[in-house]
Amino acid sequence: MGANDRKVFGEWVIRSVTANTRQNGLDLLREAAAIPIKPHTVRFPLEQANHALQELKAGSFQGAAILTL
Repeated sequence: MGANDRKVFGEWVIRSVTANTRQNGLDLLREAAAIPIKPHTVRFPLEQANHALQELKAGSFQGAAILTL
């Protein structure tokens, strides 16, 4: 396996999609406010980024990890 073939979090490809418009974003936020969506986040100091990645990989919490300065 070459250096370019390594998996990142079990995925072969990481993609960024930029096909949405500003109006799409505004519509999404309007819908989210009506539901309402209650996201769950776990904060980690930037210095603990490696620990945050380990916790994500282990499935230690549900939600999104946020790195803070």
